[in-house]
Amino acid sequence: MTPWRARSGPAGTPADLMAARGGRRLLREELPRVRAAALAWRNGLGALLLGLIGFGLLKGRTDVGALAAPYGALVGGLLLGALLSGATGGMLLLRAAHGRPAASVVPDPAPGTLPAGPVTAGHEEALRAARALTRGVVATLGCAALLTAAVALTWYGPAGEGPRLTVTTPAGSFCGEPLRTAGGRLALRTSSGELSIDLSTALALRPTASCAPPGGP
Repeated sequence: MTPWRARSGPAGTPADLMAARGGRRLLREELPRVRAAALAWRNGLGALLLGLIGFGLLKGRTDVGALAAPYGALVGGLLLGALLSGATGGMLLLRAAHGRPAASVVPDPAPGTLPAGPVTAGHEEALRAARALTRGVVATLGCAALLTAAVALTWYGPAGEGPRLTVTTPAGSFCGEPLRTAGGRLALRTSSGELSIDLSTALALRPTASCAPPGGP
């Protein structure tokens, strides 16, 4: 059996030399380009989040406890998700912009491959930074979406029920939301409409959490 022998290829042309130099130059400039893009995305997304936070403070409820159940808990969950997503996105964007907080290590070459030089190591770091940038952008946009949903719920979510009052009179017991008092009379909003009760005839006033009858829904 004839042993296999490697043969030299054709001589390189000036175009081949220029292409090789161009490829190495692109590899050398790849990591700085990714770093610069990560910095730009970090600044832009940071400004977006600051704008959303400032916009959310303009108006709306300031106490999620005023929301009807279970919307208060839902707002809390959305805010927690926004916090986690924003923290993850921020860490990934910092990783993409500045690298890992550790010294760079050039791995040993695998058997049968060329040694890993600075250009190869820079390319691998550029790939990792690009992946971190993509994930950071997605996580930060997810944070913005969750924050927007939380603010929207605090604005437009249904309000919880206010305090209820049960008034017992000789004519019976009436339960509803107290509206106002004037001239010795209490305006009570009941399920059948607004009712005016003469407080001088009231036998008992009792606050209650709900006007639903015992055993009712």
